[in-house]
Amino acid sequence: MRQRGSNRLNVHRDDEMKHELQGMLRGDHPTRAEEWREAEPAADDDPELVDGPVRPRNVVDEEESDREAFRFDLARHLRRSVFPAKRRELLVTLFETHASESLVDAVRELPPGHVYRNVQEVADALGRGPRS
Repeated sequence: MRQRGSNRLNVHRDDEMKHELQGMLRGDHPTRAEEWREAEPAADDDPELVDGPVRPRNVVDEEESDREAFRFDLARHLRRSVFPAKRRELLVTLFETHASESLVDAVRELPPGHVYRNVQEVADALGRGPRS
């Protein structure tokens, strides 16, 4: 029975290629002459991948990520030397450090008389602290 379709290799070249691949298929060692072409093996201290290389993100992860980004941005603009501070001092520091308008608007929502000891208290007061 004859095969139909286009085949750019003839029967003899196909057998020759199968013969060339036998060493690589059966061998238990690298078969390339150039070492840099070989795939690099996993390192001993690489973490195990449980659910595959990339874990799918869900809504809870994204919400927690947004909370972390907000706290990071807040901590970046509010130095430790500012604390303890009231809302007014926090706003002045945010203006001095050229914080984003969304960050300034969020801090404006804080009650004016309360004294905050650190960035975490500010984030908690704004409802953006870590979930427990």
